[in-house]
Amino acid sequence: MRRRDFILLLGGAAAWPFAARAQQSGRMPVVGLLAVSFPANWADAMAGLRRGLGEMGYVEGRNVAIEDRWAENRFDRLDALAADLVERKVTVLFAGGPPSVRAIRAQTATIPIVFFVGEDPVKEGLVASLNRPGGNVTGITNFTNQLFGKQLGILRDIAPRATSFAFLVNPNNPNAEPDTKDVQAAAGALRLELRVLKARTEGELEPAFATVVQERLGGLLVGVDSFGTPVERFVAVAARHTIPAIYQRRNFPVAGGLMSYGASAVDAWRQAGIYVGRILKGEKAADLPVQQSTKFEFVINLKTAKALGITVPQDVLSIADEIIE
Repeated sequence: MRRRDFILLLGGAAAWPFAARAQQSGRMPVVGLLAVSFPANWADAMAGLRRGLGEMGYVEGRNVAIEDRWAENRFDRLDALAADLVERKVTVLFAGGPPSVRAIRAQTATIPIVFFVGEDPVKEGLVASLNRPGGNVTGITNFTNQLFGKQLGILRDIAPRATSFAFLVNPNNPNAEPDTKDVQAAAGALRLELRVLKARTEGELEPAFATVVQERLGGLLVGVDSFGTPVERFVAVAARHTIPAIYQRRNFPVAGGLMSYGASAVDAWRQAGIYVGRILKGEKAADLPVQQSTKFEFVINLKTAKALGITVPQDVLSIADEIIE
């Protein structure tokens, strides 16, 4: 081989996407996952991620591996968990939520990152624009903050005589302040009074729920956070205080909560899995526009409604995507 051809060959190899080189060398590509919450709270979404990977021809344990790290609601653990994944030289990183994205970006500017966030990723500084994200980051957003008005409206329909409602937020979550402002704006547009309650851990849920009862608030809108507790224990606290609550995700009413309205996390993570698969096949994150969730679901648990002594209006039942009886 001539020296010039050898140099060109080396240059071409350096230009191959990292994932493609891994497959050529026989090394199974590894997807690193970093999320704030508990793995049990997102088991359904994980199934969606695997489904998306499967649609791109990747099956865990066969031709792709997944290394997952969960901070269990301890934001101070994210940096160390992100560093661990980067040190393991994973092929692609999947990040659940802006704090996870920022923790990973602090560790690497080269490994591709696919995110799932509920906020505007441009406003959060995660990407340059939705159509042209740039850098090594892209992903899926469901713009949760734009749904607060709809969620409060559903609560009002459930308790039509109430004029005051509560919003529960975790002050340790970096998105607590902007989410609170968005909920307050939505409440103002609906001419409802809003009581903002805070809970960092499971132990702080009891006094927060007690406040809803003591102040005779009409219901509770729960922010996007695990509050340091598994879903089943969270809805159990709401049941003890007989509080009508609306959540962001379907797994809450499935576990016994009253109702949820929001983008399907399962479908959003499936979309993220497809993006991860496309990157594994050689595409660049910078060339993949940020996608917006298109599947939304309103779920009501009628068994819980009966236990709370609530008669769900027929017009509310008529718009439900799923009724649990």
